[in-house]
Amino acid sequence: MSIIKDLELKINNLLQNSNYASDYLNLQKSFRPDLSDYQINDAMKLAKKYHDSPQNIAQNICQILKEDGDFQEVSLAGPGFINITLSNSYLIDSMNKINEDIYNNIDKEDPKNIFMDYGGANIAKTLHVGHLRSANIGEAVKRLAQTLGHHVISDVHFGDIGRQSGMVIYEIKRRYPHLSYFDDNYQGDYNDINFEITPEELGEIYPKANILAKQDEQVMQEVVDITNELEKGNKAYSALWNKIKQVSIKDITAIYNTLNTTFDLLEGESDSYKYLDELVKYFKDNNYLEESNNALVIDIKNETDNSPMPPLVVIKSNGGTLYATRELANLYSRIKRFNPDEIWYFADLRQSLYFEQVFRAARKTKIAPDSVNLAFYGFGTMNGKDGKPFKTRDGDVMSLKDLIKIITDETKKRLNPNIVKETEKQKISQELAIAALKYADLIPARETDYIFSPETFTSLEGKTGPYLLYSTIRMKSLLTNANKEGITSYNVSTLNGDSDREICLLLLELPIILTKSLHQKSLNELADYIYYLTSTYNTFYAKHKILSESNMDLKISWLAITNLVYKTNLLILEIFGIDIPEKM
Repeated sequence: MSIIKDLELKINNLLQNSNYASDYLNLQKSFRPDLSDYQINDAMKLAKKYHDSPQNIAQNICQILKEDGDFQEVSLAGPGFINITLSNSYLIDSMNKINEDIYNNIDKEDPKNIFMDYGGANIAKTLHVGHLRSANIGEAVKRLAQTLGHHVISDVHFGDIGRQSGMVIYEIKRRYPHLSYFDDNYQGDYNDINFEITPEELGEIYPKANILAKQDEQVMQEVVDITNELEKGNKAYSALWNKIKQVSIKDITAIYNTLNTTFDLLEGESDSYKYLDELVKYFKDNNYLEESNNALVIDIKNETDNSPMPPLVVIKSNGGTLYATRELANLYSRIKRFNPDEIWYFADLRQSLYFEQVFRAARKTKIAPDSVNLAFYGFGTMNGKDGKPFKTRDGDVMSLKDLIKIITDETKKRLNPNIVKETEKQKISQELAIAALKYADLIPARETDYIFSPETFTSLEGKTGPYLLYSTIRMKSLLTNANKEGITSYNVSTLNGDSDREICLLLLELPIILTKSLHQKSLNELADYIYYLTSTYNTFYAKHKILSESNMDLKISWLAITNLVYKTNLLILEIFGIDIPEKM
């Protein structure tokens, strides 16, 4: 249990013998830090219940709290607000408790089994900037949920079937018509065919096929035919597509790994196939399907709908399935295999209607019981300076590889040549680039679009990833130098003025921010928090000559505060998936 939660419980325990024992009072951060550290604003609510004035009720509560030594000052303000200032001794004890174990300042939640679907990369297509937010936000939320005690299973959910598979195979056939995959008389094992393809070539193939298919109806029809054959289990096409998938997945996961984004499962849309027949039979046996224009659909309208809600198509008029059908089959399999309490999907905000349809169909058909919470968390887009999705100079959507390279080249300019050797530059500059990219992506609220500027977000000043890393490295260096002096353990024994108290009070806010961030599935407040904590520490650092301080109690206390901020930064940066270089 966190320090603040424990303090709130203590306040309520102090009131056990009062008239308000049955009413839980909430402790809130003060809106006027110049007047107090915390406030209790429940007097108005209690006044209605007890038919007394808020001032009288607040005054009674103040009298009880004033008797406790953990409070330096308790006072009444306005129409019934209670201001509370914590004593230095309470803050010192609290800091030392956190210093023992940072998890003493975290509120673990009742553990749930959570299945998370994020990533959404398409096989045989290049990962582009549009894939960043799903991977980055999803990974951070996953790590945060685990930090607060939940069990999480994550799946990348590859787009590994559909029109793009037909296009890629068509273009390979056009380029390499002699391959045995396209020989109707071939009698050998398709898995033994000697054919290699690089990620770079795959990156060219889909765009080329897409252009040709849009320009020529005959090409498009052949793409459709290949796609249908693949879905029916054509052995030649399946063997070729599996080879393409292996190359593509290796390339995609390498980029995800660069972003410190990992998944428990690397499943795709095609993994639903083994459940499709079972699911469709279940729908038919229970009369959930209706015929509409020769297709089979699920009616998902509600009486309370204020706008039209189209039915969800399950089987097309030609007998084929749709993306939504396969989504339902995957949902069905996940509930069956993993028994989750909640399933969270992270995707572009523009998919909100689609997920509403899928969730309604899952509820109506009872493949998702009411006990399983289904939730879609949409996000905005990362844009260039023109306010449009980030593109290359040629106007194409920029690949993540290219974006990482641009930022890496920019961060190289920031490295100190007197500290970083030439042989270390690439590794360190890439770590800084990933920090710049990930932190900039987490600063805005999840649903907000934002402008990304490589120059701005790689700066060593201001609200940037490199600024956080530079400051955190400096904290570590300070502690290392203290260690060289023989100071190997730290405890807070004294606080020297407002700057010391300000950091202590900020550290107490951590569990509130963590819990709120998880509930909102947005990391923007946590990104703001680590910046404000770090910049407040840097002011503290500039004010105090820590290592040259002659008063040992004060010196060790300041080192302990440094260690607390350092460990808090490590925790948050780990949640963000940001590595810390040794130097920069």
